[in-house]
Amino acid sequence: MTGQSDPVVVIGAGPVGLIAALGLQHYGIPVQVFEQDAQLSSDTKAGTILTRTLEVLDRYSAVGPVVAHAVRIDEIGELDRATGASRAQVLTAELVDETAYPFVVNIPQHELEPLLGESLCAVDPDALHLSHRLTGFTQHDDHVEVCLETPNGPTRIRARYLLACDGGRSTVRDQLGIDVSGHTLEERYMLIDLVCDLDIANPRDYPYLAYFGDPVEWMILVRQPHCWRFLFPLGPDAPEPSELDLLAKARRFIGEVSGIDVLGTNIYTVHHRVAQRWRDGRVFLLGDAAHLITPMWALGLNTGVLDASNLAWRLAWVLRGWADPVLLTEYEREQAPVAIRGSGEMAEAARAAMGRRAAGPAGMGEGRWGNAYTRTLLGVRLDVEGSGDWSMVRTGDTPAPVRVGDRAPDLPLFGAKGRTHLHRLVADSFAALHFVDARHGPWLPQDQPGLVHYVISRWDAPHNSGLRHRALFDPGERVRRRFAVPGDTVVLVRPDAHVAAILPEDAEVDVAGACYREIVRRPVVQHVNSGSAR
Repeated sequence: MTGQSDPVVVIGAGPVGLIAALGLQHYGIPVQVFEQDAQLSSDTKAGTILTRTLEVLDRYSAVGPVVAHAVRIDEIGELDRATGASRAQVLTAELVDETAYPFVVNIPQHELEPLLGESLCAVDPDALHLSHRLTGFTQHDDHVEVCLETPNGPTRIRARYLLACDGGRSTVRDQLGIDVSGHTLEERYMLIDLVCDLDIANPRDYPYLAYFGDPVEWMILVRQPHCWRFLFPLGPDAPEPSELDLLAKARRFIGEVSGIDVLGTNIYTVHHRVAQRWRDGRVFLLGDAAHLITPMWALGLNTGVLDASNLAWRLAWVLRGWADPVLLTEYEREQAPVAIRGSGEMAEAARAAMGRRAAGPAGMGEGRWGNAYTRTLLGVRLDVEGSGDWSMVRTGDTPAPVRVGDRAPDLPLFGAKGRTHLHRLVADSFAALHFVDARHGPWLPQDQPGLVHYVISRWDAPHNSGLRHRALFDPGERVRRRFAVPGDTVVLVRPDAHVAAILPEDAEVDVAGACYREIVRRPVVQHVNSGSAR
């Protein structure tokens, strides 16, 4: 049998691979990351980290260095390139009551990856291995034998599971024989990073993340910590531009600005391709290995992070013995629609709108709160019940009621030790939130590994109630009202902060069986009547 000390092996040390490893590490699962290159990425690549990714990094205790080295942004602008006039805005201040991170951040990928690697190695200095190239693997009933070429010669390692985070040309996917469907865009993207003074000597006052639409040549402007990034499309028949050509394009936009230094350039082909399946036995595909998405609205990298967030806790629950392996089958079912029909189609629509081939993509111009929720990926609703009900887009000027599958808003609550936030409650467990009257002596089921119960009430639990350590004070019923549930309701929140179930408090079912559908093997104490709380 596989030993408890055998790691989960991650192939590929890009952002998705490193964040998947951080998630496993957070849950106490041994993990080893293998990267074929001799260093982490040095390419000028993805540069915007959305709010939902910041929340995932926070859960894995890795957000601090990223925010410290990034530029924070509270406005995403859509402007007309010809006139400079604003067509729409996304103002993340709308999220100030919804998340601990009511902003997005800009940080280039070649600066992000070392920070993630340092966070991983701070816990386990031997977790990350560079210059280790996967040469093959063999699956067995209880493990995967992974073969690697290393600086010290060939080696083999036993893995409990293998995570393919090795990009759009995934070696793992190819060796599994998994087909990829989709297309390559005729347009290519060209990018140039410039050090120039657009703040004082040549003030432009552009939003730090701005999309300038134009039917001839649209442009994206990104304020990075140490430079300005310009991204343009390149027509299908256009010759590949030189560094001087790219510099000239930037100058046509910002004017003649002295003292410009070119930090880097990149020209890359864009795909919209999806793997036919994301799992083969003990092997899983994540990020670009599973889905290559047009990198508009920062949806490529950040959607891959959602894969890592969904899979890490599932593997942990199975490996800890808290869940049946059937739990792992839900990963692809939940994430594939989000990547393929959600982020993928949204990115394509955004690209069409940038070229003025469409009036505007879904999620833009549909209400202040809805825009902010959608564009930061807080609005992803997963199909946790298998009903086909999922969504990427929110609308409206005010928060909508929370539904099953939604990300739970990260609202403040007050326990015996002071203020906490809802997402802290699910950092390493499911949380059953019982919206009942704490004065009336509600009776809760016993906690169990992976499931903790809390009373949520605007009435502080009396000192003789026996609930002080399990009760959270909700002044003015702010949390209950945001969920838009009546009193005497239980809301079950998963470790990835998505709502697993909303049930009447007196439902004659146990939480494990009814709320997360045979995920937990062990039966729990019958969900009990709250007595006079009703």
